[in-house]
Amino acid sequence: MGRKSLALLVSCALLAYLVYTPLPENIDQPWKLMMTCSFIRLQMQLSILLETLGFGHLLLFNLFKVPPTADENVTVTDTLFNKVPVRVFEPKQKSSTLRRAVFYIHGGGWTTGDATWFPYDELARKMANKLDAVVVSTNYRLSPQYHFPTQFEDVYDALRWFLRKKVLLEYSVDPTRICIAGDSAGGNLAAAVNQKLLDDPDVKIKIKIQSLIYPALQALDLDLPSYRENGDMPILKKYEMVVFWSTYFTSDKALKEAMLANQHVPVESSHLFKFVNWSTLLPERFKKGHLYSNPVHGHSDLIKNYPGFLDVRASPLLADDSKLQGLPLTHILTCQYDVLRDDGLMYLSRLRAAGVQVVHEHVEDGFHGILSFGNSLMNFRASHRVTNKYLKWLEENL
Repeated sequence: MGRKSLALLVSCALLAYLVYTPLPENIDQPWKLMMTCSFIRLQMQLSILLETLGFGHLLLFNLFKVPPTADENVTVTDTLFNKVPVRVFEPKQKSSTLRRAVFYIHGGGWTTGDATWFPYDELARKMANKLDAVVVSTNYRLSPQYHFPTQFEDVYDALRWFLRKKVLLEYSVDPTRICIAGDSAGGNLAAAVNQKLLDDPDVKIKIKIQSLIYPALQALDLDLPSYRENGDMPILKKYEMVVFWSTYFTSDKALKEAMLANQHVPVESSHLFKFVNWSTLLPERFKKGHLYSNPVHGHSDLIKNYPGFLDVRASPLLADDSKLQGLPLTHILTCQYDVLRDDGLMYLSRLRAAGVQVVHEHVEDGFHGILSFGNSLMNFRASHRVTNKYLKWLEENL
């Protein structure tokens, strides 16, 4: 075998090693998903390198941004809501009545993501067009430059600004038909701000729907069945989720290492595990083959230094039942092949037990981020199916 042939063979083998990821048989378009995951991993590694060189970890991700461009159906505007950047999508067609509205919060592990990224821009356009709704897609400051509770506070400040009667009137929004939605870390923030609204005497508007799309809802137990089953599954691996969680609170590697070992909650906070005990909260089919292990407690210094990971604004599953009772109609979307699957399922159980009306959509062939991959560039068939079903539900219920 010649040198060129050998080099080609080695190159192909290396490429296959870097790209190939074992996937369940029922995942549609597996090679497209593998290539997408490889591209995302490459972006992340290059971002780490750029951060090390002092260029900023978000430099490459700026390539995903698109300008606020109107089309034949929707007007798009970038503006500020109480100093927080938002992108507003408004239907061009005149309406004789007030419109419904969606306040959308992007994902990205509190460290990346932007309302101006093309997947979120396309999703918001679809929402505005399909629902004949005003869509406010909000940004928030990101880790590691900013830690909790900055992200929560940014989103809540923008939301409170939007919910003022004067602003709703400006955008011709019906105050009785407002949905707060978000995916992944955005789903976390959506759940948290909905809970916060219940305690805010200055907000008179009642939210009609909260929509939580594969949300991250607790940072206490990172050894759930979904973490065990999907720890190496694209698009979100267990290690990456742990990094996202720990970086949300601090750049101190000690918290990350403790979270990886699932030994970060001190014994004095052990009473909180009742809110996230998957052995009692998960449906039987999701517990099958798994044994619940009593938590191993961590050092008290972690919670003293970084109390955020036990704050209900960061882990909405820690809310008391009395708090949950006041929440609006809730839509939860979970995916079978997602480390965050069980967060959504446990919240589903707790909300129903508290008397909240909940609609649950479980995607049996779904993976984390599926709603973001139906855009014109990636074009996953499963993503189109899930997105269309989701928008139809919103259209019928909002």
